[in-house]
Amino acid sequence: MEIKYIKNQNPGKMPDEDSLGFGKYFTDHMFIMDYSTEKGWHDARIVPFENLSIHPACTALHYGSEIFEGLKAYRRADGEVQLFRPMENIRRMNNSAERLCLPEIPEDMAFEALTAFVRSEKDWTPHKKGTSLYLRPFMFGNDETLGVHAVHKATFVIIASPVGSYYKEGINPVKIMIEADDVRAVRGGTGYAKCGGNYAASNRAGKKAEEKGYAQVLWLDGVERKYIEEVGAMNVMFKIAGKIVTPMLSGSILPGVTRKSCIEVLKKAGYTVEERLLSVEELGNALKDGTLEEAWGCGTAAVVSPIGELCYKDVKYTINDGMIGTVTQKLYDTLTGIQWGEIEDTFGWTCIVK
Repeated sequence: MEIKYIKNQNPGKMPDEDSLGFGKYFTDHMFIMDYSTEKGWHDARIVPFENLSIHPACTALHYGSEIFEGLKAYRRADGEVQLFRPMENIRRMNNSAERLCLPEIPEDMAFEALTAFVRSEKDWTPHKKGTSLYLRPFMFGNDETLGVHAVHKATFVIIASPVGSYYKEGINPVKIMIEADDVRAVRGGTGYAKCGGNYAASNRAGKKAEEKGYAQVLWLDGVERKYIEEVGAMNVMFKIAGKIVTPMLSGSILPGVTRKSCIEVLKKAGYTVEERLLSVEELGNALKDGTLEEAWGCGTAAVVSPIGELCYKDVKYTINDGMIGTVTQKLYDTLTGIQWGEIEDTFGWTCIVK
């Protein structure tokens, strides 16, 4: 694939690595590629980072035909930059595209685009432990006519942002509120797709949780309102009576790459992992009788985030005395160790970008 490169003549400067935050700063360039039913994917280019110009009737603005992904590039101890399971993100993006009737990108083409872009922005990958270069591939329908229909034109973009911790608490336990009224997704809907509408629909409950001092919302299923599904920006796992329990992928839960990685690490370490329905009643009983030993969220942005408190209908429950548990800590250390090249990748998950 030919990728045109136009160098930014006014390059920016890497901000202080101690105050990166999440998603506040952006690199000098972005990748763009266009699609039409006549030409397929064409005109791949890496260009200076700037505002996008779109038609006011753009399909994405009116009908939500938009999907995105999130993955990271990591600075290894030896100075090289590597990606963590990028093909998983590429395949998930194509699954999202199929659900929203957006054009899929051949895997080899998507991988070439991603690695070429990371190669161009390698100098923006921070060095400090706990930091990384967050990559945001996204695609949107770009038809310039009103009317609900399958997409005929689309645009694929990748942008990048040097980041620190997603939560201000870092690896310290966060407080989570179980949402009893709003729902995020239902089976048969778009819950398993990574699309903007899922997140927009979660904002009202997220705002309510934030006003009450909670970092995120823990969602229940959209039909019976009784089964645990996922946290706003993460999948969720629990250690109950020595076993690891995580909600099964029912079609309304995002199939997280970090979730999948956690399961593989845990199984290799000898833990029993159950992917099944988990009711809020069962979780509440485990909280009350002390068999809920640990809880954590897992996702690309935060990697692993321990949960120290759950609140359901204004009743608060403290987990593991509000401290990070041993399994949670081990998962965090293992995943981040692989991601930053500090421990051997025995799973074959990483790829160095030369």
